[in-house]
Amino acid sequence: MISKTVDKYLIELAEIHRFVIRFFKEVFVGPYEFKEIVRQCYEIGVKSLPLISLTGFIIGIVFTKQSRPSLADFGAQAMLPALISIAVVRALAPLVTALIAAGKVGSQIGAELGSMKVSEQIEAMEVSGINPFKFLVVSRVVATSVMIPILMLYVALVALLGAYLNIAQNEATSIVVYFTEVFDAITFRDIFSSVIKSLVFGFTIGIVGCYQGYTSSKGTEGVGRAANWAVVMSMFLIFIEELVIVQLLQFIPQ
Repeated sequence: MISKTVDKYLIELAEIHRFVIRFFKEVFVGPYEFKEIVRQCYEIGVKSLPLISLTGFIIGIVFTKQSRPSLADFGAQAMLPALISIAVVRALAPLVTALIAAGKVGSQIGAELGSMKVSEQIEAMEVSGINPFKFLVVSRVVATSVMIPILMLYVALVALLGAYLNIAQNEATSIVVYFTEVFDAITFRDIFSSVIKSLVFGFTIGIVGCYQGYTSSKGTEGVGRAANWAVVMSMFLIFIEELVIVQLLQFIPQ
């Protein structure tokens, strides 16, 4: 029983490895599906803006309200903009954006490709001479890898604006002084590391969602399982990647 379980997981890992290798082979070889990539960027980026905007704004306000009492105990309320900028840019914006995208985009990709798989639309594309892997998988993974870093920068800006409203209400700080302190506290290394993390997170969300949907089976039950596992595995891998990348970034000089 144990050996069968181990064999099952090893076979699954081999299939995942083959899927990822195929993606890297296809992504650098033409022809490219530019229209589909642009459409997926719109689906992933523009249609996620309402949820992303609300989440980022609330994060900025809540984090500011929670941080103020701790700094007030030491009479250091003036450090609040710097604290918020470091926390948002280094950690909160990339992680929150990736988790929201994993729930919204990952499940959408898994369910969409899963339904196409069980209804044999993918096989029909192969018969008609279309490369379904390049059209369905490569375009979606490229779109998530491009749009998640852009959404991360947007979330960081919205969160900083939400934090400013709370600070302006309590400390009467001007917006010029606030953003001067915000940008003085962060470095190019902070922004670069966040973009790199978001790029990795976006690739993970895209490849996991596509793999779960592209290899799904068992009818409608398989579609539901593909959408569910696309979210669960994406979030799990995002936390692991966050830990690994943070450790690796310690070796990069300031």
